[in-house]
Amino acid sequence: MIIKNYTPHEVNIVLENGEKINLPSVGLARCTQTTVPDGVIGDIPITKTRFGEVEGLPDPEKGAFFIVSRLVMQAAKNRKDLLVPNEIIRDDTGRIVGCKSLANN
Repeated sequence: MIIKNYTPHEVNIVLENGEKINLPSVGLARCTQTTVPDGVIGDIPITKTRFGEVEGLPDPEKGAFFIVSRLVMQAAKNRKDLLVPNEIIRDDTGRIVGCKSLANN
């Protein structure tokens, strides 16, 4: 079994025993997006973003799982080989520094 990271950043998993597993990005899976006007409040434009097809996600591979964003996982509901970082760990400033686990659909 292999896990490939298709997010734009390294995924750092911190196990209960303190061991760290670092999974570098090997590609980028994203949803297409379109932004459309939706009015104004005063002088500030209001828009809506619509998300579409998944791009950059490889076809399933036997024995492989792919780490993706939650948005990509939700858009590709038929895929059972997708994982997302879960149980997020933040530093003192609120910046994400890792996760404790990966979650699937």
